[in-house]
Amino acid sequence: MLENQKIRPAQVIGPLGEPLTLDSLPSPSTTRWVVRRKAEVVAAVAGGLLTVDEACKRYTLSLEEFTSWQRAVDRSGMPGLRVTRIKQYRDQYEKQQRY
Repeated sequence: MLENQKIRPAQVIGPLGEPLTLDSLPSPSTTRWVVRRKAEVVAAVAGGLLTVDEACKRYTLSLEEFTSWQRAVDRSGMPGLRVTRIKQYRDQYEKQQRY
């Protein structure tokens, strides 16, 4: 591991502009994943608060599930994390890629 990878921020900016720390992240026992909680975990990984492996282990997520959250945020922002609208956002993204 490189030396600079050992240094982690004490806090990162969350999806709603609030500071996120390890203590303010969703509980490891979370079973109901609402959009805000998913976005907070994605923001924590993007900001270096957690690694992908740590997030998956902490929240018992598969790598595929976590990366699907990352892709959804990259493509459509927080609304892309809504399970009920996932097909609509996926279709919209695919149309944009064609043009």
